[in-house]
This record gives sequence, C-alpha cells and structure tokens, in this order.
Amino acid sequence: MPHHTPLIATIVGGLVLAFIFGTLANRFKMPPLIGYLVAGIAIGPFTPGFVGDADLAQELAEIGVILLMFGVGLHFSLKDLLSVKNIAIPGAVAQIAIATLLGMGLGWALGWPMGEGFLFGLALSVASTVVLLTALQERRLVETKRGRIAVGWLIVEDIAMVLALVLIPALSGVLGGKGEAMSGNALLLTLGITLGKVVAFVAVMLVVGRRVIPWILERIADTGSRELFRLAVLAIALGFALGSAYVFGVSFALGAFFAGMILSESELSHRAAEESLPLRDAFAVLFFVSVGMLFDPSVLVREPLLVLATVLIIVVGKSLAALLIVRAFGHPMSTALTISASLAQIGEFSFILATLGISLDLLSPVARDLILGGAILSILINPLLFSLLDRLKPRIEGKEGTGVPAEAEQQAVDLQGHVVLVGYGRVGRGIGEQLRAQGRPFVVIEAQLENVEALRAEGVPVLYGNAAQTDLLKAAAIGRARWLLVAIPEAFEAGQLIEHALAANPGLQVVARAHSDAEIEHLEKHGAQQVIMGEREIARGMLGVIGVVGPA
Repeated sequence: MPHHTPLIATIVGGLVLAFIFGTLANRFKMPPLIGYLVAGIAIGPFTPGFVGDADLAQELAEIGVILLMFGVGLHFSLKDLLSVKNIAIPGAVAQIAIATLLGMGLGWALGWPMGEGFLFGLALSVASTVVLLTALQERRLVETKRGRIAVGWLIVEDIAMVLALVLIPALSGVLGGKGEAMSGNALLLTLGITLGKVVAFVAVMLVVGRRVIPWILERIADTGSRELFRLAVLAIALGFALGSAYVFGVSFALGAFFAGMILSESELSHRAAEESLPLRDAFAVLFFVSVGMLFDPSVLVREPLLVLATVLIIVVGKSLAALLIVRAFGHPMSTALTISASLAQIGEFSFILATLGISLDLLSPVARDLILGGAILSILINPLLFSLLDRLKPRIEGKEGTGVPAEAEQQAVDLQGHVVLVGYGRVGRGIGEQLRAQGRPFVVIEAQLENVEALRAEGVPVLYGNAAQTDLLKAAAIGRARWLLVAIPEAFEAGQLIEHALAANPGLQVVARAHSDAEIEHLEKHGAQQVIMGEREIARGMLGVIGVVGPA
C-alpha cells in the first residue's frame, strides 16, 4: 500500500474532524454544519497541522451537490416547478441584479475597475444549493409551497450562473481582464448557442429521459437485487449530471435535479430516495468541509470592515431584496421571510466565479478573500436566521391567517388519559382514523402545515411544530396523557422527544416505530416500552395467513 494517499487522507480527515467538531457544535446547541466548517478550516492550508487536498475536496463536494439536487428532484415534480415560474423567474433575475449592483457599489467605493466590481457582485448574488436545501429539509419545507418557490428560485439562479460562466470568458476583454473583446455578432452567437444548449438539455430530459430513467430502474427492480438497485440510482444521478455537463454545458446540479425530477414520476422514487440518502448526507458534510478549507481566517484581521460590508450585502441586502420582491408578487410575509432567509448566504457557484475571475485577471486576491470570507460567515449566520424565523413564524402566520394561529398553537388541550399522536403521515393517519372510529380522545402533533390545516378543518385537536419542543409537549397535556404514539420515521428525533415526554410524565406508556434493530435499541434506551418494526409485523401477518403463530 502506498503511504501517499491524498484522496483517502482528505476523505478520512474531513469526515473524522467533521464528526468531532459537529458533535461539539451539537453539544453547545449549535447547528452541526458549524462544526463541519471548523473542521474544514482545521485541515485547510491556512492553519497548522495536517493539510487536506483542496482540489480533491472540491470534487468530492461536487458529488454531494449532485446527490443532494438529485434527491430534491425526487420530491419535486415538473408541475411543481411550473407552478412557481411566475415568481421564481422574475424574482431570481431581479434579486441577482440587485445583489450584483450592491457588490458593484462596494467595488466602486474601493476604487475597483468596473469588471472586478461586476464579477464580485455577481458572486454575491447566488445562494448555495447545499445550505439552502439542508435548511429546507431540516424543517420539512421542500414539499411546501414556500419550499417549491425557494427551489424554483434556486434553479433559475443555477441557469443564470451557467450562462454567466460561458459569457464571462468571452467578455473578459471588455471587462478589463485577459482576452480580446468579442464583437457584437460573435457575442450574440455565443449567447444563442448557450441558450440553445440549455433548451436542448431540457427537451432531451423531458422527452427521452422521461422514458429511459424510469424504464432502467423498473428493469433493475425486477431483478430483486437491492445492491444493483442502489448502484442504478447512483449511476443515474451521477451519470446524467456528468453527461449533461459535458454534452450540454449545464451545471452538474441542474442535470442531477432534472434526472431526479423525472424519476419522481415513477413509483420507485421513494425507494430511490431512501437508497441515496446515506451517501447524500456524507458528501454534503464533505461540501461544508471543503468550504472551510478555502477560508483564510487572517482576512478577518486584515480587512474586518470590508468583510463586514460583504456579509451585510449577502445577509441583509440580498435577503431584503428577495423579501420585497416576494411581497410585491402578493405572497404572504411568512413565505417572503422563508425565501429571504434561504437566500441569505452564498456558496459553490460563488467559489467557481471567484476562481474564474482570478484566472482571467478580473478579480484581485482581496476580492476573492472577501467572497470566501462572506461565504463562510453567511453560512454560519444562516442557521441562526432560520432559528429566529422558526420563533417568529407562528405569530406571523397567525396574524396573516396563513397558518395555525399562535394562540391556538400554544393553547393546552383539555384532555385526561388521552393519546398523544406524533406525526400524521401514512402511519399516523391510519392510527388517527382508528382512534376517531373508536371514540378515543387524542391530540396530534404534526410538523407539516398542510396536514395541520386539514386536521383542524376536520375538528381534530392538533398542534403545529416539532414534538421535541417541551412547550409543545406541555400544550398537548403530556403530563395528563396515558399513551404517546410516535409515528414519525426519524429515530433520533423520536428518541429525543420520548426522553422529554417521560421527564414530564414518568408513567406515560410509549409506543414508537423503527426500521432496524439498531433503531429499536436506540428508542428503548430513551424509554420507549414498545417499539414496532414494520418488517417484523409484515412477517407475523404473513405467517398468520398460513396458520403459523409465534414470533417472526
């Protein structure tokens, strides 16, 4: 075995330190991604000790972006994308223009050439795919209307950046960098070819991909091999992303998103999402590590005021522009705040633009460091903005009438000896229907706003939010409840809420669901008296049909 293994060293070093610092961040009640960024800084070239390979880290991070966008596409239909085009297209274009002008304004104040200011502002205008989707997925917002608007907005930004990456080298001479100025006809031809490739890509994916991708997975599923199915999912995600980039010149992320969106029309989309989830999470971590590796902490000491101004453009200027745009299109304040918080950061396309600017002599090292510093700090600030939004959301939605009123949300139910049902998906809905049929008193805690609204319309007592919050458990009268039925599939979240519930009511009877022996052990360790694993119940049911009684 060779001792010089930069790929293995970068992956292992990044994941091990991300685990250590992520755990510490979680211990101090901070988002784990802050720990991932610190891990990247620790193995970066600007800090002492082990130094990872930054180029390899960037390529590994790109795999994370591909898998994440593929996963989003699996939960995002073409109908969803078209339903938000009226706000996503003009909104994203206007927001990019405003953020670019703000960046150019800062560049003008510093005496930079117009071309440098333009590229600097453009790099500050585009949000990070990974950060935005991570925040939406943590709050289960991807499939909501505001989540669809945010993802549609992101897709438009990606398309705009693809065009920019093609046109900037052609315009380098005009902007003051390397190269000769392109004539008007040549420039129009380049733009036409680029737009034609994007249109051709979309057409091929909708016409050919819609038939080929589901057909491939259905044939592999028929073999009965889970290993081959998992490999097919990864091959489709990565293969279509790479092929789209080489053939049509679009971004990896865009190609993966369309592959996932087309596959979402297949009945196998749910299984495909499950199979790709572990790798998506692992490579998403490597993305944040790679961002940290690019950051030179000394810029905070050398140019603190410029770093602050850059962060203000990203976090305040850009997000305020998005908020005003969304409100101008008639959407409620709760939606506008979600979109603005989602976009209050920059990421992977900003790094690509910064690298391109340096290679074309359009950006100075100072401008590049400001972009990287702004990215790191905005990514650190972004979870804090969402936490603030989570606290304000019930009050805002209550005033607007767009959600569950805050006073109804926190009003404790007047029940005794009742059932507290957490989660109202496929499992929770079946439980709830039986409880209603038998007249058993129960209250539902649900995080999906659409389900909450439907339950309230049916007169079912329901509380909106994360059941792990002690205030919400108190509102559900957990102290007087007899049963807690945890129907959500997330075992780690379930363990936390079971612990909180038993602290408030030690005599509570807890029943939870699990998908593996490890999850059963985890839930029982946190106090669940009964844990139901779906696979075992299916086995018992099948044995019962043939007259075999006993444990499966």
